Amino acid sequence: MSPRKQISIYTDGSCDTQTGDGGWAYLLAYKGHRKSASGFEDNTTNNRMELTAAVRALRALKEACDVTLITDSQYLKNAFTERWLQTWQENGWKTANRKPVKNQDLWLELLSLSSQHHIDWEWTRGHTGHEENEHVDRLALKARRDRRGNP
Repeated sequence: MSPRKQISIYTDGSCDTQTGDGGWAYLLAYKGHRKSASGFEDNTTNNRMELTAAVRALRALKEACDVTLITDSQYLKNAFTERWLQTWQENGWKTANRKPVKNQDLWLELLSLSSQHHIDWEWTRGHTGHEENEHVDRLALKARRDRRGNP
């Protein structure tokens, strides 16, 4: 069995809270090659766009990989690294306040996709000059403003 490809994924989401217009973007990096995509959704939230970016990026992988997924969303990263997802599932998809977990459809898809890969979740502070994070931020913002993405 050959070793898995080592892929870096950068993701970001953007949402205008006044209009509900949202954008998501990802960048895949592998051995000097880069591939990015972005998309638009209306009537959404920033957290939903952050999750959508990760879903779309993982869907784009054609085989099982060792992934480092870098996000500026603590919500996304901590759900996996701080065992929030496990707790939500044990509580019947309820939060600690006994309210339904938001974005359950995307969390379920992320769980399914993440089971196909080995993923190390990393957080970076947004808007601090991190080249790849700034790139996906611009793509998500452009998709939101143009109301269309770039597949």
